[in-house]
This record gives sequence, C-alpha cells and structure tokens, in this order.
Amino acid sequence: MDALILEPSLYTVKAILILDNDGERLYAKYYDETYPTVKEQKAFEKNIFNKTHRTDSEIALLEGLTVVYKSNIDLYFYVIGSSHENELMLMSVLNCLFDSLSQMLRKNVEKRALLENMEGLFLAVDEIVDGGVILESDPQQVVHRVALRGDDVPLTEQTVTQVLQSAKEQIKWSLLR
Repeated sequence: MDALILEPSLYTVKAILILDNDGERLYAKYYDETYPTVKEQKAFEKNIFNKTHRTDSEIALLEGLTVVYKSNIDLYFYVIGSSHENELMLMSVLNCLFDSLSQMLRKNVEKRALLENMEGLFLAVDEIVDGGVILESDPQQVVHRVALRGDDVPLTEQTVTQVLQSAKEQIKWSLLR
C-alpha cells in the first residue's frame, strides 16, 4: 500500500469558464498557475470545447484535470479541478453557478442576456468561489448576496443613468413628505 496519500485541501476549484457555442471565451477565472499565460489558457479552452461540445456527459478527464460541464442554448459552463478532486463538489459549484444565473437572468440563460449582465456574473462567481475555495453552494444565498452588493454601488462607480434615477427617487421622496 504505497499509494500517495494527499493532504486534504480547501483549494478545490482550479478554474471556472463560460464559453459560447463557437468555443470563444465569455468568462474565465483561473485560480492557480496551471495555465499562466493567456495563450495557454485559450489553447486549453479550445481543447476542452472540442472534447465536450458534442457529448451529453457531464464530466471529463482532460490534461490531468477533472472537468465538469453543462451546456444551455448557446453557452457552455465549465468548472475545473485537479484529477483527484471530488466530482460531486465540482458539480455542486457548477449547479450553484448555473442556478444562480438562471434566477438572476429570469430563466433566460443565453449569451446575449449574460453579456448584458456581466457584473452579476462576476459577483456571483466571487460569492461562490474565492481563490479556489468553495464558499457557497446554495443559489438562493448567492442571488440574495449579489442583490445586496448591487444596491450598495458607490456614487463614483454608477453610470449617469443610475445617478439620475437615484436623484429622481430622492427628489420624489423629499416632495412626498
């Protein structure tokens, strides 16, 4: 019994990817240095897409990594971990991400809707995984936290339309008193 015993680690997720139906990157977040350059990352993404876009399975072992994935209309969602990682943990991250986006986009999880709501995607991924550590797997909690963080945008980071809308609401409430 000379098998290598690995120490347990909280760092379970190596990357989260969302690709379109042509295999082009819409979102990618790598949590370690497995693919340090953008060129290597893009080559890896093309390889993943070519291996998975015609299959109906949910898991693949590729380049020594465990890849769980899901497709919907014109999007492909990937969560990547090491080869010894628990697939159920990776799948819980994938399902949480997909279900959170589905709620935030009102069940309209497609490329155009996602591109229009990228800030929500960024916040959702940050709520689910931080530095490769899984923080949350409940989509309801993620959507709730994203909604809270979206309301507290500082004035300097708001668009002109948001500032005008906020000013209108404040004037309206001051006149109603």
